[in-house]
Amino acid sequence: MSWLILILSGSLEAVWAAALHRTAQATGRRRIAPATVFLISVLASTGGLAVAMQSIPTGTAYAVWVGVGVVLTSAYAMSTRVEPATAARILLLGGIVACVAGLKLVA
Repeated sequence: MSWLILILSGSLEAVWAAALHRTAQATGRRRIAPATVFLISVLASTGGLAVAMQSIPTGTAYAVWVGVGVVLTSAYAMSTRVEPATAARILLLGGIVACVAGLKLVA
């Protein structure tokens, strides 16, 4: 169960990163919705990390949390054309996925 919470918390990291980006782009009242999504998702993400760290070693949990967040945030940025989807970028993100899976296997 801790691993599921950790993966979901890492996914929320991508949500709050995207919301933070949208908050920076918005003005006035249009800024409230992404700011609210940011606040809720960052609290849930770090809270989930804290829960997962009760049974997963700290270094492993943090590496997986960040790795999931990085891969999903980059995938979102590439799908929305904020970042280019180059072969090298996709290959290196695949390496992060492999490392996260490796950490699950050895933990």
